[in-house]
Amino acid sequence: MALVYFEGTVKPAGGNHDPESASHRLHKAIQGLGTDENAIIEVLAGHINYERQEIKKMYKTMFGQDLVEDIKGDLSGLFEKLCLYLLMPSRMFDAFCLRQAIEGLGTDEGRLIEILCSKTNGEIQSIKEEYQKFYNRSLEDDVRKDTSGHFQHILISLLQANRSEEQEMDDAKVQKDAKDLYEAGENKIGTNTSVFNAILASRSPPHLKAVFEQYKNISQMDIEGAIKDETSGNLCKAFLAVVRYIKDPMDYYAECINKCIKGIGTNDERLMQLIVSRCEVLEKGVAS
Repeated sequence: MALVYFEGTVKPAGGNHDPESASHRLHKAIQGLGTDENAIIEVLAGHINYERQEIKKMYKTMFGQDLVEDIKGDLSGLFEKLCLYLLMPSRMFDAFCLRQAIEGLGTDEGRLIEILCSKTNGEIQSIKEEYQKFYNRSLEDDVRKDTSGHFQHILISLLQANRSEEQEMDDAKVQKDAKDLYEAGENKIGTNTSVFNAILASRSPPHLKAVFEQYKNISQMDIEGAIKDETSGNLCKAFLAVVRYIKDPMDYYAECINKCIKGIGTNDERLMQLIVSRCEVLEKGVAS
């Protein structure tokens, strides 16, 4: 299957990709007097993930040393951590981020939402496999143990990696889903969250976009307003994340990044994880 790339801030080096030359440059930057941090940045940020994996392998072939271990020995602080993140295979990195969100005191529900609400079926399946391989644990079991209620339900649903990938839309089904969402929320006392869960977790992105538009023709508000009125807490955040990502991935990630940097202090860890995980698909327009 051909590799497909979106316009992003980190792009394939293409004809300029030379693992041997990149390995020489990294070795010189690390082994010489002092550390040439600019050279490290240019190499790691100038290649997409699969190219960085080739460079990592070539580095070990040429010098008999592990690039990751050399980075650990020569760098420190946030810069070291960022470089190590960039050297992880993509899906292994996602698995690592999920494990960080789950383990320890408390659960980082926001990170679980960001990752699981924005992945394709294939990506989620690969993440589950990497998680099992790397931690010898089931991701679904860990999510189930660390979450509860309707919030747990939407995460477990997304982990099934069973969203429709149908590109063609059926107008009758679009209208039915929009009506079902309205009847399950605004048009009744209480909220039937299972209807929202089933539709948001299983329908294709093109279908959901059409449903969101149709919803405005039925209701006095858009789907986001309805979700805010009908749900709360982490469930509300998860439903909104699915909706916003489906509507516009770039706007969604701009919002996530803004949350990391606004207010007093910056959430450096979360910001790094966001940028590293999406730098190959985030358009430059996010910066605006």
